[in-house]
Amino acid sequence: MQFIYYGQAGFSVIIKGKTILFDPFITHNPLAKNIDIKSIKADYLFISHGHGDHVADAIALAKQTNAMCVGAPEIADWFEKNDIKKVHPLNHGGPVAFDFGKVRAVNAVHSSSLPDGSYGGNPLGFVFTSDEGNFYFAGDTGLTLDMQLIPRFAKLNFAVLPIGGNYTMDANDAIIASDFIQCNTVIGVHYNTFDLIKIDTEKAVADFKAAGKTLLLPKIGETIDV
Repeated sequence: MQFIYYGQAGFSVIIKGKTILFDPFITHNPLAKNIDIKSIKADYLFISHGHGDHVADAIALAKQTNAMCVGAPEIADWFEKNDIKKVHPLNHGGPVAFDFGKVRAVNAVHSSSLPDGSYGGNPLGFVFTSDEGNFYFAGDTGLTLDMQLIPRFAKLNFAVLPIGGNYTMDANDAIIASDFIQCNTVIGVHYNTFDLIKIDTEKAVADFKAAGKTLLLPKIGETIDV
């Protein structure tokens, strides 16, 4: 699988020829100033929750790409109110089949409101399973024992975890989370975009290594194989 990082918690994963885009926050992120959103393609757009640093470019990219937009029912309603027709609401529960594989929505301990001030529904994480591999995107979340359920759903190739602290887990909590989910390859997101979530990246990488794990921190715009 290929992973393309767009900054904050925005990224794409390519599975079976399908491009799956997550939580795009690009045009309002000065660190992503070299990303041209007009170049971004997507077959699916998954939204973990409604905060602005996760949905800022969601409507524009949904219209540009004609992607299937997936999120909590309240997120799906917000897409529809913004003239997006291709939506798939989902919530916590059994896996849902798509043409690239299956997705299970899981718990994320956070909050969620939309740019118009309306309630954004339950914040979610997602477990993806496919013939090409499996991964977990935690969304914005604190450390929670619910993560111990993830290995019952999938043997993960990698996990995408927030590491910036303040609003979410920090790097140390992400190490514990990686134990809970039984996955030693972690891609860190949701860090260094704002002062409140700035971290010592060298220390974070070293701490993961000391724990026998790998923390990957791709540059904005970088594509890596996972």
